[in-house]
Amino acid sequence: MKRVNRKLALLVALVLIAALVAGCGQQAAEPKQEGQAPAAESQEQTVTIAYSTWIGYAPLVLAGEKGFYEKNGVKVKLEKIESVADRRTALAANRIQGFASTADTHVMTAAAGIPVVQVLGLDDSYGGDGIVAKKEFKKIEDLKGKTVAVHTGGGASYFWLQYLLAQKGMKITDLKVQDMSAGDAGAAFVAGKVDAAVTWEPWLSKAKETKFGGVMISSDQTPGIIVDTLAFRKDFVDKNPGAVKAVVKSWFDALDYWDKNKAEANKIMADAMGQTVEDFEKTLPSVKFYGVKENETYFGTSGQKGLIYDISEKAADFWLAEKLINQKPVTDDIVNGSFLK
Repeated sequence: MKRVNRKLALLVALVLIAALVAGCGQQAAEPKQEGQAPAAESQEQTVTIAYSTWIGYAPLVLAGEKGFYEKNGVKVKLEKIESVADRRTALAANRIQGFASTADTHVMTAAAGIPVVQVLGLDDSYGGDGIVAKKEFKKIEDLKGKTVAVHTGGGASYFWLQYLLAQKGMKITDLKVQDMSAGDAGAAFVAGKVDAAVTWEPWLSKAKETKFGGVMISSDQTPGIIVDTLAFRKDFVDKNPGAVKAVVKSWFDALDYWDKNKAEANKIMADAMGQTVEDFEKTLPSVKFYGVKENETYFGTSGQKGLIYDISEKAADFWLAEKLINQKPVTDDIVNGSFLK
């Protein structure tokens, strides 16, 4: 019996040695391709990033379709999750490691006890958001005491309105606020049910078509305020800095590809957003993608803090005052521009 075991052990050992030799030979036969990036720390795992069907996030999909993530050494799975609340829940459960949303939203996530770090600016609303109002109201101050529809549960619309009011020394209590989603707010205005509304396209265009109203102010007049950023769980960033840097570089690679191959890139991104190419291209002017230069300005360079710090700080103050959060996160803990270098 012992003799049989020894023979069996010898046979197993020979098989293992043969497999090892074959594997080494196979590796030698596959030289590293020119320009291939070294693998990031998280190469063995898949980094899951959530996004919604907002045009500003489309280059994330383009980067995947063109293989830029793999080229830069990271495996990325993009998961479409339309609700910010659902994205936040998935992040808290570590079902996803990062998600795209507005800077003020990430502040709310951090305040909810989910450590998160913004590492990349994605896009700036460049006229895609706005306040529509009756023609007799020309400026923000004219809305005092008027009925304004806006979603008050947090998010870009409410934050932007708070920001605009603060610039004029006003508060949200100066308005008669009606809580509605951005789409419902726009529809209510077009139907003549409110004096003004904080909304987005296509309701900005629809407001212009009415006899009584128009766009009082749009987001292209406040650059850097409604900005989408990509944020990851802090523990993921701490353990996988190479993977984070690879994702950031892949975004820039996608924008470079888009700049040089508009027709093909627009088709890929339009499909991802569930739009026709024609409709996708019509909405492009309302958004400004953030490349390397825009990110360096937004996050800051040469030791100087950029606008993202001020926006995150203001968002924290607004949400705390509105009692939408119970604690104010430290801005320096939720912003990290080191991966842009």
